[in-house]
Amino acid sequence: MTALVNHQVRLAKRPDAAATREHWSFTDEPVGEPADGGVLVKTLSLSLDPAMRGWLNDARSYIPPVAIGEVMRAGGIGRIIASKNPAFAVGDTVYGTLGVQEYIVIAQDELKRNGLVKIDLRAGSIGQWLNVLGMPGMTGYFGLMDVGQPKEGETVVVSGAAGAVGQTVGQLAKIKGCRVVGIAGGEAKCKWVVEELGFDACIDYKAGEGAVRAGLKEHCPKGVDIYFDNVGGEILDAVLAKLARKARVIICGAISQYNNANSMPAAGPRNYLSLLVNRARMEGIVVFDYADRYPIAIKELAGYLKDGRMKSKEDVVKGIETFPESLNKLFAGENFGKLVLEVATD
Repeated sequence: MTALVNHQVRLAKRPDAAATREHWSFTDEPVGEPADGGVLVKTLSLSLDPAMRGWLNDARSYIPPVAIGEVMRAGGIGRIIASKNPAFAVGDTVYGTLGVQEYIVIAQDELKRNGLVKIDLRAGSIGQWLNVLGMPGMTGYFGLMDVGQPKEGETVVVSGAAGAVGQTVGQLAKIKGCRVVGIAGGEAKCKWVVEELGFDACIDYKAGEGAVRAGLKEHCPKGVDIYFDNVGGEILDAVLAKLARKARVIICGAISQYNNANSMPAAGPRNYLSLLVNRARMEGIVVFDYADRYPIAIKELAGYLKDGRMKSKEDVVKGIETFPESLNKLFAGENFGKLVLEVATD
């Protein structure tokens, strides 16, 4: 294995606002052999997620920040190419925290921390295992089902509707008998959300000032029973103003706020008193809290993919060297579907 070279992306310095190429260093090192109980994984594809921007801040959160000089954290799909652990065989396809690099040696005592598990490509493609069957799908499933607790006939609004989490939330809510209204950026995304995913309506937040408020008034005349928030900011405020009695608001992310300068913290909701007036509830979702129940969600969602009730769209970019620019596609709304970085092919 020493003949193999591992190309890596490491955090060089913390960004004050958007992370650009200057904040990263590109390093090479020889690929080592796993010790007893360990494995060597070749990275195939990585998941690029908005949460990655938050991991760059030296601030208290649900997960420690990426350290200066550390390989950038990322979940991904890989192939076992050397194993000294009986639980993993050469050729196994696995999911885990692989990092933005081409290879990773995982010691036996790090396997659990890295969340390394075998996956079955008969249940879904690599892209689907990073989307509906991966962290975005798990986030959408448990956020909607456990926190949102949807009831048939309720109105569900989801922002970032064409993104990784949003597409799962909206389709799952439809399967559970809800009326679903998406919020997405651009006519093409809104058309896809309605015509391909089966949402009842979609509001284009790029259609001009007041577009979201007007869209909510038109498509949610009786109010919003469940709001799944991926963006925060002004869109969160607009939906809070339209809550129905006993509404549930799921806080998943705030992508509109992640690239604020560090001196400008994320803007909090101005319309929070709507929670009081409507006896509503707002609760955060961190997907790692549900890790022991992932197999339950995967089995259900894989069934929906197989029978055609759910679709999974990925936006694939190629090459580890493109990581800085590819990550920023998320914050410019340039990705269409789950953003996946293809590192290598089989």
